[in-house]
Amino acid sequence: MSTENIIFIGVIAYMAVMILVGLYAAKKSHSVADFMVAGRGLPVWLCSVTVIATWFGGAIMLGGAGSAYDDGMMGVIEDPWGGALALFLIGLFFARLFRRMRIITVADFMEQRFGRMAGIAITVTTLFANVMWVASMLVAFGTIFETLTNIPMETSILVGAVVIFLYTAVGGMWAVALTDFVQFMIIMAGLVILFVVVLVDAGGWGQIGPQLPDYTFRMIPFDNTADQWLNYLRAWTIIGIVDISAQTLFQRIASAKDERVAQRSFYIGGLGYLTFGMIAVFLGIIGSVMMPGLANSEAIIPELAMAHLHPIAIAIFVGAVLAAIMSTADSALLASASVIAKNVLPLVKRDPSPRLSLLVARIAIPACGSISILVALEIQIVFDLMVDANILGLAAIIVPFVLGVWWSKANRTGALVSMAMGISAWLATLWLRPEWPADFMGLGASLVTMLVVTPLTQKIDPPRPLRDSDGNPVEMKDRLGVL
Repeated sequence: MSTENIIFIGVIAYMAVMILVGLYAAKKSHSVADFMVAGRGLPVWLCSVTVIATWFGGAIMLGGAGSAYDDGMMGVIEDPWGGALALFLIGLFFARLFRRMRIITVADFMEQRFGRMAGIAITVTTLFANVMWVASMLVAFGTIFETLTNIPMETSILVGAVVIFLYTAVGGMWAVALTDFVQFMIIMAGLVILFVVVLVDAGGWGQIGPQLPDYTFRMIPFDNTADQWLNYLRAWTIIGIVDISAQTLFQRIASAKDERVAQRSFYIGGLGYLTFGMIAVFLGIIGSVMMPGLANSEAIIPELAMAHLHPIAIAIFVGAVLAAIMSTADSALLASASVIAKNVLPLVKRDPSPRLSLLVARIAIPACGSISILVALEIQIVFDLMVDANILGLAAIIVPFVLGVWWSKANRTGALVSMAMGISAWLATLWLRPEWPADFMGLGASLVTMLVVTPLTQKIDPPRPLRDSDGNPVEMKDRLGVL
């Protein structure tokens, strides 16, 4: 049997297992809370795994490895370094408080704190970011299939999308969490096997290290210029700070059994994500020596697998890559569906019934996914799609989001003017100084504006206190995630 046939059979079997897990999880999803946040009952082991699996997708397996292949550690500041930073910051500053609030979406928080316009603003940025994330995962899915089986990327994208839509729409968060567990086990096995085999075949690190450029492990800018430093700081913040407000992660907090579980899951998740992310990064670095001159550096990990693994091991590894891709895509789709059912539907129909909300959430999964398919077919670069998903969040949303949690004086006027100035500065920078990171300049403008406007408008616009889902004031003591 040919290698392609073995891979194809393995992939079909893997997808069938994911669908069966989704059907099993459907038995647990009888309400909106079950569907969106797993009935708020995830234990620490399952919550930790789903945090890692949510973050560990095609962006790091393909995009991150490809960036490390091209630029060494400077190419992966955004991810996995920034990704791990976001998880640790959530565990320390946000997990306990948000679990205490018992709300489901980031838009719920922004609307309760700053009013409907702020809620709509973060709803738009959340949907945009998640559609782009899913698109990047579908491109990764297509890249794998095209590289290893010669099936055209367009066909692969459509096949992968249908499977992800099916099990996510049927089982919701329980399906996502349970498939994440299965997928994470496969991810660990596939990555570790490939790393060990490739390193042995290369003759050990002693053979690889001397052939690497001197800058491979450098993690500060090469030149002391404004352009270099602004883009460097943007690299740390575009995921490391912006994704504090990611709906995919917010749902893991809401799904945790209690606030201690939420806090610990993000610490474990941050450590686990950085550990396995570094394996993908080092595979990219090793590949730059063993396979120099690749036309598409994002295909380095599949190329290493084809060159160094037995056909059966390749099938296992392909399952690992697909697991990483699907575990991120399903989470982003569920996040989009939750925001649509929880925050968009009430704008169309006042006080929708739980049954209608659940139906809309399920329908929203293939609807949002279809838009992601169109984006994926148009922009077939994994890492660019993943990073650019956060441009609106960096320019306009993250400042009022963070200050809304930690600054008791934060008010509606300060937040809305901050968002407007962030967007204005972003657009102005794109026009006047395109070599600068426009979204990072928007971040600076947003921060300064909120710090100035908020104290000036306290009397005309008193701040709203944080409240839980039942409208009760939130207890503020012991909100730091200290172990």
